[in-house]
Amino acid sequence: MNRDQAIGAALTIGSIGFLVVYVYLLFFTDYSMYVLKITALVAVGGVAGILAWIGYTLATTPPPKPIEEIEKEIEEELKKLEQELKEQEEKEKPEGKGSEELEEAKK
Repeated sequence: MNRDQAIGAALTIGSIGFLVVYVYLLFFTDYSMYVLKITALVAVGGVAGILAWIGYTLATTPPPKPIEEIEKEIEEELKKLEQELKEQEEKEKPEGKGSEELEEAKK
């Protein structure tokens, strides 16, 4: 049994054990009202905690850039790449009288 399987088995056994204790406390003891109150407190507290976390994240995250600004940046980068490609092609072109013959030979 590898580590993941052992953790999975422990979680399964632990959750079944917790359910058995919860059912026992809820139906077979005088603490049933306390168990219900604690359960409600944990559930409501969990939901409130998640909502607070979402609110905090929304409040502290900077707004995204407008799409127009992103498009402008992409266009600028594209122009730079096209310019670099043209420069590279010009460097690779053979110069001299035979350059036209080489171009025809490539075709």
